Amino acid sequence: MLFFPELATLKDSLAFHARTRGDHVAVMTPTHSLTYAQLAHNAELVAHQLRQLGVGEGDRVAFIAKERASYWETTFACALIGAVIVPINWKLTQEEVAHILKDSGAGVILIDGDHQLFNTTGITEINTLPQAWQAWLSAAELKESDTQSLLTAGFEPTPDTPVCQLYTSGTTGLPKGVVLAHRSWFAVRNALGEAGVEWISFEENDVCFVGIPGFHVGGMWYAMQVFNAGQTVYSVEEFNPVSAREIFKQAAVTSAILVPAMMASIAELSPADPDAFAHMRQVIYGGAPIGDSVLANCVRVFGARFAQIYGLTETGNTAVCLPPEEHYPDSPRLKAAGRPYPGFAVRIVDEDNTVLPAYEVGEVLLYTPARMVEYWNLPEATSETLVDEADAGWIRTGDAGFVDDEGFLFIQDRIKDMILVGGENVFPAEVEKVLLRECGIADCAVIGVPDDRSGEAVLALIVPDPSKPRPTTRDLLLAVRGKIAAFKIPSRWEFIEQIPRNPSGKILRRALREKYWVGRDRKVN
Repeated sequence: MLFFPELATLKDSLAFHARTRGDHVAVMTPTHSLTYAQLAHNAELVAHQLRQLGVGEGDRVAFIAKERASYWETTFACALIGAVIVPINWKLTQEEVAHILKDSGAGVILIDGDHQLFNTTGITEINTLPQAWQAWLSAAELKESDTQSLLTAGFEPTPDTPVCQLYTSGTTGLPKGVVLAHRSWFAVRNALGEAGVEWISFEENDVCFVGIPGFHVGGMWYAMQVFNAGQTVYSVEEFNPVSAREIFKQAAVTSAILVPAMMASIAELSPADPDAFAHMRQVIYGGAPIGDSVLANCVRVFGARFAQIYGLTETGNTAVCLPPEEHYPDSPRLKAAGRPYPGFAVRIVDEDNTVLPAYEVGEVLLYTPARMVEYWNLPEATSETLVDEADAGWIRTGDAGFVDDEGFLFIQDRIKDMILVGGENVFPAEVEKVLLRECGIADCAVIGVPDDRSGEAVLALIVPDPSKPRPTTRDLLLAVRGKIAAFKIPSRWEFIEQIPRNPSGKILRRALREKYWVGRDRKVN
């Protein structure tokens, strides 16, 4: 297992690997690759250009583009000058992106040609499409001598220095900026390395496929683990199961991170191609629950070690892992999220914050040294989620679950209302707001229901307005299309007479969900 305990920041990591293994491939894409020396050089050029634009310590740099090498070059460039990268989900609508840009205060946005549609007045735009990007780097190279010291001098981050701000939706419907520091990308690696535990491991000449986009914490976190181990990140602009399987074969991929829906789509491809998985050693999966039969088929087809990870953006990604040794047929632990990494911890608490014994269901709290710094400019929301600071800082997950007598965590339900669709977070309040605004209906409720492929599907329960013509499903779809991201749009619709609410007017969402989950031993799929 590759473990470099002396590395504590992304600047340390990039400088170390550029110096000790400069010729090793750091980033591979379907069209080209970069060595560690080239990655470091280009990151310095980007950093120089950002500084010329006035970007300095603590400034936010937005990035909304398909993942090419430019994404990783920009991430490291921000680390070199103390800036904070703000990756934006390119599936979001103009309105959703506008909120993130305004909230983050980004003065520079790196953007590709597919996303130059929304208003970025007052924000400097940098085109990341290959030809324009290379020209931008070449302009910086003319001043190469000005950038030579960035890896070895200049700004010196600490493990607690913010480096990334990822946006996650909330029950209010407005995404919150989760600020993560350098330590978020090193804490799990340190825990496993110091304990000599190989739940998630890296070996020399690993080629690691990053299927989860880098605007999600899972994709960013895993890529940073690969870089910190000095191995190769295989980065794709957009996941496709057919091309992914071909990449596995052609690039001799040894490890991958995927959400369950991605794994299932690859495993179900026909005809089978066992050669595609000849080099596959390990698959990391998470971001959504997975059915037993789907997982069993993936394990059979991939023929590799599997490790499930569980956590939140707020926890710096994974805090709990179901290790490879628990992935065997009929394992009683396959329904578990896993157990905490060495030095991490789980608590189950009741409404009074009293710690509950094994097998009693309550809210899941996670302790992790990778936890967020804060929600950007939201001190009250930060204090609600990051609790017991005097006791080293625990994160409230909003999930309901229990631990068994050996410390394995089982997720049973959600205290929060979030729906997980193929690894994407959907918050009902956000969707309901758009439905009520755009569809001319009397009332609505949005819930998550079981779906074998994506884990959950978004179901909208609609109360028509009796004073207006009754809308069709097509009418509703057309009304919301373009108003929210496609993955948030309900895929199932039902018309009902009334939405059940409590005396204060809150939707009784659990009562609405109940009939769709009958016969299942947990209320997440």
